[in-house]
Amino acid sequence: MKTHILFFAVVTSFSHAQDGVIDLTQLHNYANQSRPAYIANRDNTPVNNPITDAGATLGRVMFYDKRMSRNDTISCSSCHQQARGFSDTAIASTGVAGTTGRHSMRLINSRFGNEAKFFWDERAASLEAQTTQPVRDHVEMGFSGASGDPAFAELVNKLNAIPEYRVLFAMTYGSATINETNIQKALAQFVRSIQSFDSKYDAGRAVAADNQPFPNFTTSENNGKALFINPPGAGGAGCAGCHVPPHFDIDPNSANNGVIGSLAGGIDLTNVRSPTLRDLVGPGGSSNGPFMHNGAFTTLNQVVAHYNAVPNNPANTNLDNRLRRPGNQTQNLNLTTQQQSDLAAFMRTLTGTAVYTDVKWSNPFDANGELDVIILPGSVESSLGAQNATFQMSCKVAPGLTYTVEKSTDLQVWTAIGTATPDAQGNITFATNIAPPQAFYRFKYTP
Repeated sequence: MKTHILFFAVVTSFSHAQDGVIDLTQLHNYANQSRPAYIANRDNTPVNNPITDAGATLGRVMFYDKRMSRNDTISCSSCHQQARGFSDTAIASTGVAGTTGRHSMRLINSRFGNEAKFFWDERAASLEAQTTQPVRDHVEMGFSGASGDPAFAELVNKLNAIPEYRVLFAMTYGSATINETNIQKALAQFVRSIQSFDSKYDAGRAVAADNQPFPNFTTSENNGKALFINPPGAGGAGCAGCHVPPHFDIDPNSANNGVIGSLAGGIDLTNVRSPTLRDLVGPGGSSNGPFMHNGAFTTLNQVVAHYNAVPNNPANTNLDNRLRRPGNQTQNLNLTTQQQSDLAAFMRTLTGTAVYTDVKWSNPFDANGELDVIILPGSVESSLGAQNATFQMSCKVAPGLTYTVEKSTDLQVWTAIGTATPDAQGNITFATNIAPPQAFYRFKYTP
């Protein structure tokens, strides 16, 4: 995987959306994305790590960069694929030294989850803490510092030797210093930026409350919505007791859901978290991968059937109380086949479209694993005027960096005449006296 830094060039220019190119002078909007008013009251972003366009851009590069693994073969995106709702079609994802112990959790709308802990077993106290645990894992990305693996410090050294990372870290944090804390912050910013609020459900919710029929829904979808929201005692299935609309994330106080099989064999009672129910399937209706931590189910109908009659396993001492009934019995909703189909139909309405194709969440590297990083636009300003006349040059650059201003009379030999620093939006200007009467000027950055 190769990367090149493109400096201020005379004839080079690139499209903003060209494959294998990140234009840092035209950052994507990560920080100020719109979202529905009914979502605005939920945000688990910590005060010390707000989403910025620069930080999420850095996070995006690292998320897709296979150099983040010890043998340059696995990236975060290997297990969390945009085309699959940032999950994996495989039950267990492939790492540098085997396969994962659990199915890869979808990452969509992580920012809006009410549960602050991450992983199926909630072993990470925050998204920031979660981001580098796969990197430190012997099986997943291999910087464990054990079992013959290099230590995480070796990854830091590796990134420090890559010029574009020094540029990206300097642009994001005001310093080219690379450390685990800033790696975690940038990756968390990118993951939190991944949002999906353009589903059929959102179109209906924009004009009606959840307890009312949605005019854009079929009869089956509206019936499924009512079953989802209403508790069992009121003719519903009670799904909203753990997955409250409109976020459909997991309630923080949940225990396990009765699926206790482990991919390693035996049972595992610690899986008490789940991703949001949004984007369970893709826009075409196909599953974004198997369901549950162990991939126990492949269809939504199987998922609904499980909750309709939760297995009564005496070994499960951590079953969520909302799935228990008097006499220590497990839930049996006695839903008809049609009602189960209606529930599945409703959950399919939670799928959006843009999250699967929006370039700001896509792989920035080209098919050959190469990436060009533009930090200055492809042009040179020229001046022609009287001796000692004032000439002011300006352009859009990557913010957070200091640039050298250079002058030439022949576009071959360039001489530094000063430095300039852009404002927070990347606007940079420099004024100088023209000497000689005809000259060329440019901004340049050297990492």
